[in-house]
Amino acid sequence: MSTVTVPQLGLPPGDARELANWLIPDWEARPDSPEAVEKLPAFAGKLRACERVCQAPYSETAHDIQDALVLRRLQQMVHTVLLNPVWRERLAAAGITGAPASYEDWQHIPLSDKDTQRDLFMDDRPGMVVPLARGGFEIVASGGTTGGRPLETVYALRELRDTYEIAGRFMGTYQLAEYLRGSDPKWLYTTLADYQMWSSGTMVGGVLQNVPGVNYIGAGPVTAPVLEHMFSYPGPKALMGITAGVALLAELGAGMSREAKESFRVALYGSGVLPRRKRAELQAVYPNLVILSYFAATQAETVGLQLRHDSPYLAAVPGLHLVEIVDERGRWVAEGEEGELVVTRLHAHEAPLLRLKLGDRMIRRPRVDGPGLKTHQFEFAGRTGDVLHLNDSQYSAPRAYDALRDELRAGRLVDLDAVAHELQFVNHRESRTLTLLVAADDPNGLTHRLTAALGPYGVQRAFTTALPRSLSLFNQGEANPASIEKTGYRFQLRFVPRSSAEIERTEVGKVPLVRDRG
Repeated sequence: MSTVTVPQLGLPPGDARELANWLIPDWEARPDSPEAVEKLPAFAGKLRACERVCQAPYSETAHDIQDALVLRRLQQMVHTVLLNPVWRERLAAAGITGAPASYEDWQHIPLSDKDTQRDLFMDDRPGMVVPLARGGFEIVASGGTTGGRPLETVYALRELRDTYEIAGRFMGTYQLAEYLRGSDPKWLYTTLADYQMWSSGTMVGGVLQNVPGVNYIGAGPVTAPVLEHMFSYPGPKALMGITAGVALLAELGAGMSREAKESFRVALYGSGVLPRRKRAELQAVYPNLVILSYFAATQAETVGLQLRHDSPYLAAVPGLHLVEIVDERGRWVAEGEEGELVVTRLHAHEAPLLRLKLGDRMIRRPRVDGPGLKTHQFEFAGRTGDVLHLNDSQYSAPRAYDALRDELRAGRLVDLDAVAHELQFVNHRESRTLTLLVAADDPNGLTHRLTAALGPYGVQRAFTTALPRSLSLFNQGEANPASIEKTGYRFQLRFVPRSSAEIERTEVGKVPLVRDRG
């Protein structure tokens, strides 16, 4: 247990809990009206006060101090939402009438999903504690609900400014400092742009503008000549974009000078996975490049950052969100186990949203425990919807791909990682046909080679052998090759040209791993 002193009082609070209670006293922890909520000091100020007391950056304070302060903030959030009749009814239905005394109690608070978010924060926006008419809010589009309905997120502008500064400082200190070195000017670009109320450029740009010591350019989508112009500036460069946009940089930069290519040091790609083929192409063009994940969502502009190129683990930004990896009951999974990603934005007095499921699967990883940085880690395992439904059984699509890739690689037939630009499973449930579409440079040649090697039933055999290995540890007895054959499913592996229209993309260019058809 960490012991700290409070210089302003000259008294030792004794432990982390007492420090948290001193930082957020009872009269702030229990606001009694929306007007009182409006006047609450920002949580960012509490983080700065904690830094002064502990004489260390908040990201480097002991875990028990961080945990105590975040729990105190969560208690304040629950007291805040209980001022709202809709929230009060929602929590009462789960047997909750007061703030959680512990993280164990917190895990009993019901999870929110995108339908919950829509019901609370669209139309009349009944979930807001401080009415929208007071002003000072930003509305942005978000990913739609499972029913296809549009969705919006509400942010208080005063607290967005705080979150941008916190996340930007963290990025500069723990992610980019190692790669953007030297005395030359340092550059940070983004190709994200605002579009149809998708305020990606504004929100991620807000974080990037707050990275200390860099020069920022919000470029938006760029052509090869514009990218070459940007890269002609002296000094090391980092660029953040959606995964598909980052993948294009190899093609866009092919004609640059050697000096410009060598100045590109960090590519930050948005949520998801950048295929190995794309990584190889990028690093062939840009010899000094490291590729890192910037895991974000419109509802939470910086969820996790990959700090090291040799580890896929994502680090939470301390004090920004409570990041939870939970099972189907909303309880925390053990370290090393996979669960659903749930976030609670800690900087949200006026429009709080508790325990929001973002639609991603994560593996809980060991926390970072200094010296220096102290934070929690997790690893991307796919989208929640990345599931292959074969009759009554469900298979993890990422693990199914891995197993199929390994099966074909073992036979020295084809290395899907090496040839694939994009991948997508298409499941035609009515006709019982599952197809893996692979966008490649030479689809005809690859098709001929695979058919000649495997024969007419070879792909079917490879799928039925691979799919049982995609089941979780506790479901591995559920299927075997013979039982998968009995489903009546036909399995196909089809190579298609790059940018093929057969592969479905979202409005912002992302390629979902799984698409279900009737």
